[in-house]
Amino acid sequence: MKTTPNTTLTSRRTKPARLSCYTSIYTLLLVLPLIGAATELRLPSIFSDHMILQQKTHNTFWGVGKPGETVSVSASWGAIAKTNVQPDGHWKLFLETPEANTGQSITITSTRTITYENVAIGEVWLCVGQSNMGWSMGNSFGADQETPTANHPHLRIYKSQREHWHEPLAFQRDRLARWQPCTPESAAETSAVSYYFGKTLHQNLNIPVGIIVQAFAGTPIEGWMPWEIQKEDPRAVAHKASYDENSKRRETRGDTVEKALATFEAELATYNTKIDSGEIMKNAVRKLSPPIITSPARLGHQYPAHQFNAMIYPIRPYGIRGAIWYQGERNAKNAPQAEHYTTQLERLIGYYRRSWHALSGGHVADDFPFQFTQLPSWNPEQSTPVEGIEASWAVSREAMRLANRKIPNTGMAVTIDTGDAVGLHPKNKKPIGLRHGYLALEKTYNQNITGCGPDLASHTFIDARCILSFDHTGKGLTAANPDKPLGGFAIAGEDQIWHWGRARLRNNTVVVSSPEVKKPVAIRYAWAMNPSRQNLLYNKNGFPASPFRTDDWPLFDPAAELVEVHKPKKPDGYTPQDWKRPEMNP
Repeated sequence: MKTTPNTTLTSRRTKPARLSCYTSIYTLLLVLPLIGAATELRLPSIFSDHMILQQKTHNTFWGVGKPGETVSVSASWGAIAKTNVQPDGHWKLFLETPEANTGQSITITSTRTITYENVAIGEVWLCVGQSNMGWSMGNSFGADQETPTANHPHLRIYKSQREHWHEPLAFQRDRLARWQPCTPESAAETSAVSYYFGKTLHQNLNIPVGIIVQAFAGTPIEGWMPWEIQKEDPRAVAHKASYDENSKRRETRGDTVEKALATFEAELATYNTKIDSGEIMKNAVRKLSPPIITSPARLGHQYPAHQFNAMIYPIRPYGIRGAIWYQGERNAKNAPQAEHYTTQLERLIGYYRRSWHALSGGHVADDFPFQFTQLPSWNPEQSTPVEGIEASWAVSREAMRLANRKIPNTGMAVTIDTGDAVGLHPKNKKPIGLRHGYLALEKTYNQNITGCGPDLASHTFIDARCILSFDHTGKGLTAANPDKPLGGFAIAGEDQIWHWGRARLRNNTVVVSSPEVKKPVAIRYAWAMNPSRQNLLYNKNGFPASPFRTDDWPLFDPAAELVEVHKPKKPDGYTPQDWKRPEMNP
């Protein structure tokens, strides 16, 4: 990036205000203070050299500047857009983009001139979630084979460090965040799921692709959307109240908001000083990152809206085609929480779509594709036909399956044949990224492929049998190991007692029965924390079927004591191993 100053660049940091637990995040959205409110032109870090803009649309450009000054954005392909800086110091405009190409430049002129080089035009996707979305290529299975050859100059990566904040931020504090071409080094650092997703699109579409990776470990879905849209949700209210109560207890012991903010400001000043001096590495492998507040809880990373404020608000409404989402572990600690995820996912997707569309002047679709990752396998292998309320991840998978059916233009990557019996952060991320890629190629880009696995379409009980029909059968149904009986099916009668079902493939349907159930009324499939060792159902394209149930029986007693998911203890010397699964052939 080239900059030409017309005036002396100044910076001004505002004194942190005391956070009131009664402050409305919605109000803060309306009265967001100008950050760096001097006289200089400034854009968020998502605008940089090597950036990629969404093709064949009008991309949003925005930033701050001197009130009343004209901001002009001109592109090497001939597009020009102008606007004036508003009295509050903010400006926004829309720049037309052509079909996919590379080698472009963009110049922004106002109180100074900024030029961005090596700009590409193509397809841009937002990749959001918690730790498993952020899990790096370098720590994943196959990294030794993949990363040395990951030279894809027109696959571009924007990844910022973890941040959260109690107010919406106009600019992310991560000063090292910028677009990078995909190299062995940048690939190793980025999210494995988003890398394989982006690479799949890039190589199959044969155009530039950009991935915007925003991930923060251990964060609930409540943190990724503004409080205003969830304040009527009883579970969100209870979630927030628990953290407020925790904060009150900590603050009575001296762990106050003022103390936390003062410490943060000092650490941020140290961070900025190091960056200004050219220091960028925390150690031999990790880059410097801005500080974060962990306590009190109402300033922490699990409080509602805090990831949205710091990791989504500052990059919205950058032009995107769609989004992929890998989050849910933090919202599947127990069955009631997991079941509620359908409602929360619908709320988040709807808000992202509406707000991105409105803030982009209508240039980002109000129904843009949104794909999410069904939770993989975790915990000891399944040993009973159906696991009970302790199997909250089975409930979460069902909640996602229902959300996928309910919310238009969504897609779900099924991952029960990935995971780890012990570790919450499995290393077999490649299948997940590939499945998201193939799903987008089929659903968004209309390629003539099968991009997902079988999904229950209908079921019929005839005498002592149940006949199950599926969508997305592709080249036909099969078992993971075709030479062995199909597994993972359970069957029950009106007594609601589950038995292992005998499952047979017949004319592209699955027929389930059991000699112990003379009059079946319900079927469940892969209803367990870790059903991966069952001989699972696939289509012959190599995509697994989603777990499902045909019954609507209550999954928990609302009056009963909560049962939290079991976290396995890691045995001494435990070494994660990848699992065998059918090869994908979309």
